[in-house]
Amino acid sequence: MCSCRRLGGGLVQPEKSLKLSCAASGFTLDNHAIAWFRQAPGKEREGVSCISESGASTYYKDSVRGRFTISRDDAKNTFYLQMNSLKPDDTAVYYCAAGTVCWLMDYWGKETQVTVSS
Repeated sequence: MCSCRRLGGGLVQPEKSLKLSCAASGFTLDNHAIAWFRQAPGKEREGVSCISESGASTYYKDSVRGRFTISRDDAKNTFYLQMNSLKPDDTAVYYCAAGTVCWLMDYWGKETQVTVSS
């Protein structure tokens, strides 16, 4: 299981930054794809970003590309989502996940609320 820990507050003003972290427990992250998903009120859950199991490929949702950065630290069994220039449309519940390949997740972290508002 992943435990999702948030670095920084859940409420942030537009154009500010926030960093989410996810520490895996019960398994090692190496050889796993890792990803972040989010679900905004009234919308379906969507993939935000993913790093492939090899680390060779990284994917971003179009609306976050250039603003969000996904990274992993296998030595710490932890991965991150650095979110910069946050917009109100980024407001959602965020989930971390790990799996065999990108977007096919086997392990899910707890939800963490991110609210972007002035």
